[in-house]
Amino acid sequence: MFKNSEKFLTAFNRIEKELRSMMINKKDLGFSKMVKILRNSNSLVKRYSEDLLEFAELRNAIVHNKVELTHAIAEPHDSIVDKIETIQEELAHPKKVIPLFNKKVHYFDEQDSLADMLHTIHEKGHTKFPVYANQTFMGLLTQKGITNWLAENNGEGSFSFNDILLKHVLPFEEKDNVLFISASTSIYAAVELYKEYASKGKRLEALLITRNGSQEEKLAGIITTSDILEIP
Repeated sequence: MFKNSEKFLTAFNRIEKELRSMMINKKDLGFSKMVKILRNSNSLVKRYSEDLLEFAELRNAIVHNKVELTHAIAEPHDSIVDKIETIQEELAHPKKVIPLFNKKVHYFDEQDSLADMLHTIHEKGHTKFPVYANQTFMGLLTQKGITNWLAENNGEGSFSFNDILLKHVLPFEEKDNVLFISASTSIYAAVELYKEYASKGKRLEALLITRNGSQEEKLAGIITTSDILEIP
């Protein structure tokens, strides 16, 4: 039976190895310094940086305060061991947006009518739709864009939604409200993209997922604001 201190140190050493592999330069830096550098560019390290720095202090206490080679002065609590092992596993095998958000994405052509989109909103409950011109991505249309179009055309008399093409509505949508990401993007990197937009006073409506993050590729999934809120 391994002691908690042994389990802790094993997980700590594995994390240290993962961090060192992430460093492009200065691979000889200490654990805490690597955490402080990597949290500026790595979403997972940023997410767990405070825990990792605390682990470094505990590791030093265990290693440097041993009363003998086989006996640590203190044994970490079970909850600490569980936490460091969970983080180690997450760093070694980060959860990706695919397959977690692998789903059929409803999209439209710009020549489709607004009536078609409204029918899908009513039937499916979806509110964000990629719009294409043949196979070229033109933008993401949301309820806000539709509302903006309705407000602008409220005094135009009677009209049929069947006669309104999506290419007429799309200019009323907010610009730069969507990003494309690759299927290998970690779920926490996706969360950071939403936070970055919010920090600039902008609203990111969705992340569209393709194999390599290219607009020309087939859609593999979509992440919306409500999806982001459900990520623990």
